[in-house]
Amino acid sequence: MEKQDDIHCGCGCCGGEAAAAVSEGGVAALGSDKLIQATFLVDGLDCADCAAKVEKAVRRLTGVVDAQMNFAAAKLKVNYDAARLADVDIENVITGFGYRVGVSPAAQAAPGYQKTVFRISGLDCADCAAKLEKRVAAVSGVRAVQLNFGTGNMAVEHSCQIREIIQAVEQAGYEAVEGSEPATAAVDKQAWWLKPRMLATLVSGVLVAGGMVMDWMAVNEQATITTYVLAMLIGGYHVAKSGLYGLKSMTMDTNFLMVIAVTGAAAIGEWSEGATVVFLFSLGNALQAYTLDKTRDSIRALMELAPREALVKRDGEELRLPVEAIVIGDIIIVKPGERIAMDGTVVSGMSAVNQAAITGESMPVEKQAGSNVYAGTVNEQGALEIVVDKLAEDSTLAKIMHMVEEAQAKKAPLQQMVDVFAKYYTPAVILAAVALTLVPTFVFHEPFDVWFYRALVLLVISCPCALVISTPVSIVSAIGNASRNGVLIKGGAYLEQMGKIRAVAFDKTGTLTVGKPKVTDVLPVAGLTAEEMLRTAAAVEKWSEHPLAQAIVAHAGNHNLPQVTNFQALVGRGAQAEFDGQTVYVGNARLFEELGHELTALENDWALLEAQGKTVMLVGTDKDVYGMIAVADILRDNSTEAVAAIKATGVEQVVMLTGDNNRVAGAIAGKLGLDAFYGELLPADKATTLTNMASQYGSVAMVGDGVNDAPALATADVGIAMGVAGSDTALETADIALLSDDLSKLSYVMRLSRKTVSIIKQNISFSLGVKLLFVVATFFGFVNLWLAVLADTGAALLVTLNGMRLVREIK
Repeated sequence: MEKQDDIHCGCGCCGGEAAAAVSEGGVAALGSDKLIQATFLVDGLDCADCAAKVEKAVRRLTGVVDAQMNFAAAKLKVNYDAARLADVDIENVITGFGYRVGVSPAAQAAPGYQKTVFRISGLDCADCAAKLEKRVAAVSGVRAVQLNFGTGNMAVEHSCQIREIIQAVEQAGYEAVEGSEPATAAVDKQAWWLKPRMLATLVSGVLVAGGMVMDWMAVNEQATITTYVLAMLIGGYHVAKSGLYGLKSMTMDTNFLMVIAVTGAAAIGEWSEGATVVFLFSLGNALQAYTLDKTRDSIRALMELAPREALVKRDGEELRLPVEAIVIGDIIIVKPGERIAMDGTVVSGMSAVNQAAITGESMPVEKQAGSNVYAGTVNEQGALEIVVDKLAEDSTLAKIMHMVEEAQAKKAPLQQMVDVFAKYYTPAVILAAVALTLVPTFVFHEPFDVWFYRALVLLVISCPCALVISTPVSIVSAIGNASRNGVLIKGGAYLEQMGKIRAVAFDKTGTLTVGKPKVTDVLPVAGLTAEEMLRTAAAVEKWSEHPLAQAIVAHAGNHNLPQVTNFQALVGRGAQAEFDGQTVYVGNARLFEELGHELTALENDWALLEAQGKTVMLVGTDKDVYGMIAVADILRDNSTEAVAAIKATGVEQVVMLTGDNNRVAGAIAGKLGLDAFYGELLPADKATTLTNMASQYGSVAMVGDGVNDAPALATADVGIAMGVAGSDTALETADIALLSDDLSKLSYVMRLSRKTVSIIKQNISFSLGVKLLFVVATFFGFVNLWLAVLADTGAALLVTLNGMRLVREIK
């Protein structure tokens, strides 16, 4: 469990701005002037409706300010008053519904404190755990403590000796052992068939089968009924516990509906059907939990990418340290074949690094001194020394993991619609079942037992599991798929919206183009060869900071250039310097016209280069023009293919928005096959253009660098930032973030979106269709209890598996 406490002054004016991170806990050590934000990992969630019931029950606890359940990530975030409520009380609510609580990594310890995790043995009740927590919190030097009864892990933030904490635990009658490993990031992954619910289900199934054999062989009736009753009690224990606990919290879920149905079946002597219903429902829940855990692996896989320790060079020594102990400025050593543990900058060594896990790039990227590297990526060849730029919890990988979790919690419009429907659905079903029993019996004088049985069948078949789970499992699978391909989608709403996009607008510089000008043409006129002219121009421009000047120097190579003196920048025209006894100029046409040169003979070549979207500079002296150098911001390698792929998805209009002049913009638009371009735009003009496009085409997406085009990105229905790996600002501002510069990801996201929406609609239609068919059949007596359960759980499993198809690659 993760916690943070908001420290208040008591007057209410500070709003809790002074927030301090607390190690896994702090409950017992906090006073009444503190609110705690805790995150509980909930194991066994198999239904979004059930998750909502747990959230509602926790909200009703005295002292809880707010509770938010993230069904996709299986996490419950709770803000509560530590003076009025302990975390064990919240855990009791969660376990009361039949789920288990896990522990997640905590925040960094406060300055002057260290964080230690202990394994506690001997605990036999949650109340005892709460008392032990308070006893440890009372130890001098303990700042915060949190004991998780479910896992037996106790996390303590302290400045005292570890032996003092162990002694306090032993005095309370328990045993504490310092954990050799940090608290697990997720609930322990024991074999699925050994989990309590699955064991109960398997035993129930054996008993049901035994009862059926006894029925067939006409064994003693009382023994047969006893076998069925045992099957119902064992297989239905968790279901009944969760359903009745929910009723206690004034909530009714599918478990409660099932309790009513099974109790009713027993009341009218349908022992075999009641036992079969329990077994099938329990089996369905267990299978759903198992399949949903598979969809959550997209997050858990991210958590396991970065190593937990790294080889650090400190004071001339090489030490292997846990990542939590590594600080900014440390030098880590990464050998060939190892994963990089921290974000940083290469200071020594050259290697190819596989960044596929972060950016989705298929090919390794060459790294050398000055290159940025990310935690979780693989060093393939040479050894690297890397200076750490970010702490482990602030790494790009950590941010991606956090954003994927948050994205899975944000509901798409289709999911919101289903949730609203389900909110009123269950009470309506119960009323319908009551009416189905009473109306035929008392109005039409039909047999009570016949219509009571049909009402029970209606309760079972009307369980909303398949409908409620139809959307979130698809969204989770799709967002997990995207994250593995280097695309961060900030929520289901944006994923759904991408499938509706009818027009896409691109920024030019750094998006469609590389963003760095490069020399494309060197055309000597007289006096010097092309190489000599280029080296002369580079010798002058070496002293300039202008991007065009740097492009010339880079093209010529910055080594062994001629020496020049008296360099002078000529604002708006170029630059000059003295070389070999004369002044050499590099600049635009206006500069050379001021020098008295007649440029008519160069007009044709000049016009041809500019028509290609290139910027032309002249090189010469006050007497001679040596020639021309053309520079352009070149297109990305796959820009043309990416634009074509976007059009192939059905997008009607693909345009470019740029601040460049119309001549350059037109040349680039022509090469890319764009439908239109808008040049000489200010940032506000880009936003206005997008508004006009939206009025004409409907949904519009804007693709930019995530920083320079903020107004346009905010105006668009979906703002997409590209090449943002390592950029905190861009990661936060965009609705969708492409971690690499690969524009082909855009068409992939559109296909993924449309596939997701299609599958969600399939799931909703199938769920409602099955319900409607069996409800109608129930009225005519064609459906019995076990068939109703089979249809309900079968439908839930089918929509889950259908949604999980989105985990695979989208072609």
